[in-house]
Amino acid sequence: MRGKQFHYPLKLTAPWEKDAGFGRKLKTYRNHTKIIAQPGIVMKVLRRKRIVLFMAYFLLLVLTMLNLANYKWTKEPQQCNHQMRSATYQSRSDIRFLYRPSLAKKRQLIYVLTTWRSGSSFFGELFNQNPEVFFLYEPMWHIWQKLYPGDAVSLQGAARDMLSSLYRCDLSVFQLYNSPGGKNFTSLGLFGATLNKVVCSYPLCSAYRKDVVGMVDDKVCKKCPPQSLRLLEEECLKYNTIVIKGVRILDVNVLAPLMEDPSLDLKVIHLVRDPRAVANSRIKSRHGLIRENLQVVRSRDPKLRRIPFVDPGHKANKKDGSDYHSIGAMEVICDRTSRTLRTALNPPSWLKGKYMVVRYEDLVENPVKTLRNIYRFANLTTNHDIESFALNMTSGSSSSSKPFIVSSRNATQAASAWRTVLSIQQIKQVEDYCHHSMSVLGYERVRTAMEAKDLSKPLLSRSKI
Repeated sequence: MRGKQFHYPLKLTAPWEKDAGFGRKLKTYRNHTKIIAQPGIVMKVLRRKRIVLFMAYFLLLVLTMLNLANYKWTKEPQQCNHQMRSATYQSRSDIRFLYRPSLAKKRQLIYVLTTWRSGSSFFGELFNQNPEVFFLYEPMWHIWQKLYPGDAVSLQGAARDMLSSLYRCDLSVFQLYNSPGGKNFTSLGLFGATLNKVVCSYPLCSAYRKDVVGMVDDKVCKKCPPQSLRLLEEECLKYNTIVIKGVRILDVNVLAPLMEDPSLDLKVIHLVRDPRAVANSRIKSRHGLIRENLQVVRSRDPKLRRIPFVDPGHKANKKDGSDYHSIGAMEVICDRTSRTLRTALNPPSWLKGKYMVVRYEDLVENPVKTLRNIYRFANLTTNHDIESFALNMTSGSSSSSKPFIVSSRNATQAASAWRTVLSIQQIKQVEDYCHHSMSVLGYERVRTAMEAKDLSKPLLSRSKI
């Protein structure tokens, strides 16, 4: 048996007749030739498939269009969704911005565009005293201090970016200009904080009440507990009007991107003063403006020819050097003021209805009337207490004793003090720098020293704006 070999016949099975693994016969479609022989049936099936595919394609197209329309609607500014609209401009990665309550209406934003020694501290108090206003005093000071000795013009972009954050109540921008390794910024760390009614009043501090008009004593406010910037941000969100006063934006055109932003309702109040009075006040407060004067003077065009303002044969001293920088800075200031005025004389769409010029001389001559015009432009309501405050602060009997302190004084007398203090050479130098802005704003030039000292002759005419 072991030697025998058995041979079994090999039978091949077609794949359509039997399953190779299980020996089961498969069904055969013997009528396929019949179907092919009837092309009408085939065309009918194909037609149905085409109809189904067309309907599926049409449905997909409709769904795509609806989805695109919904996407565009959510991207467009919606009147009822201001907070979400402004959130798209947030540059910080703080998630709490997503959960802030929406505002009932769009905030009114005001920027007081001015320069040093133009009466801007007093002007800012007209907003600081209003209980409906969240006021910030010179926030861009932090930029200039941190980036010193950067020239004034090169710092304009950084100043605008800071304003963009502050008008959205994003105060974390101050932390960017903190000293390395320094403590976190607090409410008392902001420039001018100890004179700010919001910082020194309830609920951040119990020393004052925001609804009571009156100057803040910085010695009292310094005793207030320092609050975190987050708490100050939450307080900012309660206000429908935010006013920022600054001297470090030199030209209104720098603010164009903010004024064109549909999520910001920004207006500009341009506070101006006779450039000769500004120069005189800058000389008087030269020691407090040394760094700022240098930063502004460094922005001058080195190619321009300049005439000296010191008498020939006059022996130079250190005081003359300080005066040189004080008056030399007027070249840059007046040049940038002229650019603003040229834009205002032929305003583009982003500036129309959003720009107002206020002459300091008009304010101190008729404070109540001017205050009402300012508040009307800012969509604010004046009251007796604020009007009395403005009147009292401009009708004092004394002159200014400290250059950076707001106090009651004879403002009319202070406005014309330059006429008896500046030399004719200094006057001519300022008039040479500022002739265009003086002409537009209604400040008349003088020909002689006697004419300058004749206080009975007015040097103020009608403004062209």
